[in-house]
Formats: sequence, C-alpha cells, structure tokens
Amino acid sequence: MSTTASVGTPRFAGVPEVRQGLRSVDYLADDGIAGVVYLAERLGKPVLVEGPAGTGKTELAKSVARMTDSRLIRLQCYEGLDESKALYEWNYKKQLLRIQAQRVMEDSAKEDKTWSGIEDDIFSEEFLLTRPLLEAIRAAEPVVLLIDEVDRVEVETEALLLEVLSEYQVSIPELGTVTASQIPLVFLTSNNTRELSEALKRRCLYLHLDYPDLEREKEIVLTRVPEVKEQLADQIVRIVRSLRTLELKKHPSVSETIDWARTLVLLGINSIGAEEATATLHILLKYQSDIAKAAKELAVAQTA
Repeated sequence: MSTTASVGTPRFAGVPEVRQGLRSVDYLADDGIAGVVYLAERLGKPVLVEGPAGTGKTELAKSVARMTDSRLIRLQCYEGLDESKALYEWNYKKQLLRIQAQRVMEDSAKEDKTWSGIEDDIFSEEFLLTRPLLEAIRAAEPVVLLIDEVDRVEVETEALLLEVLSEYQVSIPELGTVTASQIPLVFLTSNNTRELSEALKRRCLYLHLDYPDLEREKEIVLTRVPEVKEQLADQIVRIVRSLRTLELKKHPSVSETIDWARTLVLLGINSIGAEEATATLHILLKYQSDIAKAAKELAVAQTA
C-alpha cells in the first residue's frame, strides 16, 4: 500500500498571488500570512497557527481550500481524542457478522477453515473505517487538512500526528504503510491553552495571528458585511478596540466584530451611541460580568 509522496506542481507563483487569491475569497491577508502559506505549499510543511480565539485561524485554512479549489478535511480536536477517531478503526460489527457467516458456511459444508484465513479476510479494506488523518493521506484529489484546536488534546495524543506530519504516511499493522501520493496542505490551529510539544513544533512552519489593527479590521468588516456603511464600520471597530483594552474574561474576536456589524445592519442602525452599543453588547461579549463592565465604560465615555 506504500507509495511515494511528492510536493507536486506549485499552485502559487509567489506571495502576491497568494495574497490576491485569499482576497478573492474574502480573506484579507497581509504579506506575513501570505508568505507562510506560500512557503508551506512550496516546502510541503504543515503550518501551526496560534493566537487568540476568533482571529481567523480556522478561516485561513477554509479560505486556502476555497481559493485552491481543494477538498477541506477537518479534524476537530478535543480532550480524549484517540486513534480510532483521528486515524482509523475497524468495523467491528461488520467483522463479527463476517465471522458468524463464515462459521455457518463451515458448519453446513463441514469444512475446517483455519482462523488465519478468516483473519486475513476481516482485516482488509472492506472493513476499514477511515478517519480525517487517513482520509487526507489517501486522497487522490488536492486536499487541505485542518487540525483544529490541537492544544485541546493530551500531550500523548500528539504522537498520533507526528508520523503524519513528518512523512505524510500512516502505518496500519494489518495492511502496511499508506503514504500520500501528494502532500496535502496542513493547518494546525491553537488557542494557546497549553504549550505544544517541541517535536510537533519542529515539524511545522509557525504563524501567529493576533487582532488586526484598526484599518485592517475595518476593511475586514466592509468586505464581510458589504451592506454596512463606512462610517458605521469605523465606529464598530473603534468601540471593539476600546473594549479589548478592558480586563475582560474574553475579549471580542474578529468574528464577533463581524457578527455585531451584521446585527446593527439588520436592526437598521446607522450610527452607534452608548444606548445602541449597550443594547447589543451580548453579540460581542459572552460573559455577564464583561457586559456589565463594558456597559459602564460606554456610559462613562458618553458623558466624558
């Protein structure tokens, strides 16, 4: 089952092409982001994308898949994720039915078929259930593999990823080694809830996504919410940036900025005062203590 993986024909002529391609699918990337995507494709290396929640890490992988017309395969990480959910598992119910059927046939034919023959039969492709990592390795078409929130899994579980990210292959004891015929574009995202292992980091290019500056966030809002007026978009991002300076349990993310802009447009609000902002703070903030603190700051700002 083993084949040779190769980087294949380059998809991008250069960094400007990557940036323009991402813009064509409404992802506004700077040269740093575009440069890492370009190198990942040329070097055949995964990208580890770290940063606060909601800064566009997952959306980057989705956007690269859209702009390259590639299939997106997503492995959502969580505590307790194991090999059977990440790589593959055997269809035990189907195997059991095959064994039972074989025994019935042997009894009726009075044959003495050895167990090794049945074992060879039930540990074959017919009984293999592929999970995201193996699915990405075996794909014949262009693939973007998103390993989302990798910091949620235990340190031991990271070992499952090392063979895939080093050699782009998966070892199945009963069938052999499956090696990718083409190297997928791989993005791992992390919200920095724990430190990832050095072994995992060594295999990846690194990209940190933080909250964008005011002008870039305004451009993102105008791009993703075309109905919003420029004056309103400017007010939105200024308020959001002021809220991020407060000591909150969770600062508003870029995706929540976009949601707030959509909400204000739907409500027919063309200019934000303290009253309108306070009434819709639940779109931006997800803790009551944060909402109360923000409302107080907005009231003080209005009277200043």
